[in-house]
Amino acid sequence: MTSPATTTNIADLVETYGSPLYVYDLDEAEAAAHSLRGALPQPSTLYYSLKANPHPLLARALRRAGCHAEVSSQGELAAALEAGFAGDEILYTGPGKTRLEIADAVCAGVLRFSVESAGDYRRVAAVAAERGVTAQCLLRLNASESHGSSGLRMTGTSSQFGTDSAAVIADPEQFAPRPGARVTGMHFFALSNARDPESLLASLVSSIAEAARVHQACGVPLAYVDLGGGFAAPYATEGARPDYGALREPLEAALDEHLPDWRNGTTTIAFESGRHLVGGCGQLVCTVSDIKQSRERTYVVLDTGIHHLGGLAGLGRLLPMRASTVPARTGDVPGEPDVPHGAADDRAVLVGPLCTPADVLARDASLPRVGRDGLLTVPNVGAYGLTASLIGFLSRPVAAEIVLAAGATLDASRIELRRTALAPVTGPRDNELADCQQEFTK
Repeated sequence: MTSPATTTNIADLVETYGSPLYVYDLDEAEAAAHSLRGALPQPSTLYYSLKANPHPLLARALRRAGCHAEVSSQGELAAALEAGFAGDEILYTGPGKTRLEIADAVCAGVLRFSVESAGDYRRVAAVAAERGVTAQCLLRLNASESHGSSGLRMTGTSSQFGTDSAAVIADPEQFAPRPGARVTGMHFFALSNARDPESLLASLVSSIAEAARVHQACGVPLAYVDLGGGFAAPYATEGARPDYGALREPLEAALDEHLPDWRNGTTTIAFESGRHLVGGCGQLVCTVSDIKQSRERTYVVLDTGIHHLGGLAGLGRLLPMRASTVPARTGDVPGEPDVPHGAADDRAVLVGPLCTPADVLARDASLPRVGRDGLLTVPNVGAYGLTASLIGFLSRPVAAEIVLAAGATLDASRIELRRTALAPVTGPRDNELADCQQEFTK
């Protein structure tokens, strides 16, 4: 990972914008995109999955690096459009698309949708037909088998994602062309964050073979085949993103064997990535608020926690956080030791400021030698960081986000949660509301 900011720069940023804050380096994100695109079969399309980090400036940098955009919500669509992506550069995915969000996407010029079921296909078709256009749909398949190892399996078993290949083969007419939509290809996403390149290769080759098998069995078109992703990156710990340079040759061989029209452009091949493209570009900078001991354990209390990083892990919905930290500035409180007297060893529990025992970033971390008021950085959190956290929990301020390009600060902003009034309450409740308002204004 290329460090997004030097120690000196970090201290300056905290002095200007406060702590905690995320720092993103656009140069690192663009380098990751160029590296991954070079490791994939040529020609092919690479989508940036905005779920990893929807910051418009990151998305804009990846567009400059040749990526298209994969979105699965109205918010991600808005971020992609703000980043400069045109409608024909956007793929809209997700298992629960509503009529309203489909309409918003179509009105923005998006015509490529991944459809997860026959019902999803009919809904996309109906909305597109009402607006006089034809959506180009990719049928997301839940393959008959799974290959490779991953922390998050997404195919080869019962799943809310996609339609079982066997069900498509048994009744392909449910995906026949209809007013407003036609199926032009297939969409796979077998696994996320593959543990090793060999597992990823096995998964992608399996999807290629599955696309050919389904096409031969029932004629689902092969004009566009999105093979998904699974490209890994270290998360909240030191390390470099994996090198996937060895993927290109065997993937091209598999495509030549199963989908030979891909080289002449009759079949477009696409891939997706989120964490691999932006994971290494971000770090979370925080301050040590306190260092304390309870029985035989040392606790380092930070001004950041699961409301800024790893919130789903804090709730037990993902693997437990095992964040590591890098000292960025030593504390300047005289006379206070780094470690309380009697600490048993050099290990510590890194905790945040929230009033819940779930607010833990690491349970067996190396004890940071910075002291109280010192600065720490958590590396490799450009993906699944702030917007994958519990930013509304306990109503604490959201961490600022700083974007760097060529070492200079390009942008500084903060997401805010605010309550917005909707249509007035009607009926008898109007009087109750007025009485309540009068009571509070006495």
